[in-house]
Amino acid sequence: MQVGNGIDPKTQIGPLVSEQQLERVSGYLSIGKQEGARAVSGGDRLTGEAYDRGYFVPPTVFADVRDDMRIAQDEIFGPVLSAIPFDDINEVIVRANATSFGLGSGVWTRDVSKAHRLAKAIRAGSVWVNCYQAMDPAVPFGGYKMSGYGRESGLQHLEEYLNVKAVWIKTG
Repeated sequence: MQVGNGIDPKTQIGPLVSEQQLERVSGYLSIGKQEGARAVSGGDRLTGEAYDRGYFVPPTVFADVRDDMRIAQDEIFGPVLSAIPFDDINEVIVRANATSFGLGSGVWTRDVSKAHRLAKAIRAGSVWVNCYQAMDPAVPFGGYKMSGYGRESGLQHLEEYLNVKAVWIKTG
């Protein structure tokens, strides 16, 4: 994927939003390596003339990841993927839900029935199938568990601005 200036049409991944987020993501890259994961692509901040005026991290894929590693358990909010092998769909469901977070999840499959089963079973605010971070203002967005309460966008967002009133009248 092409990493670069966010206004360049060829760019597929722009910079992180701030130096603080760069430090956070870079910290997770280090933690992943310290805990025994292996970066098979990416793994370090991009530097050099094209990257000196921003907070650029390439897409990073970690292998040899265990479920107890922080890169598998925490919300990193950076271009980091933990590749974890599995044996069957039930194992995927249990492992996907064995985290304190639940903002979004991604499922890649050719089997539509598996996609529906996983989408129903995974406790996350969004489940993207064969894509990631597709958004539309008409579709609610928000997390489960420690990933937040409430929804942005869609009718659910409008409901945040409403006050519901119940009126009870006894007639006799």
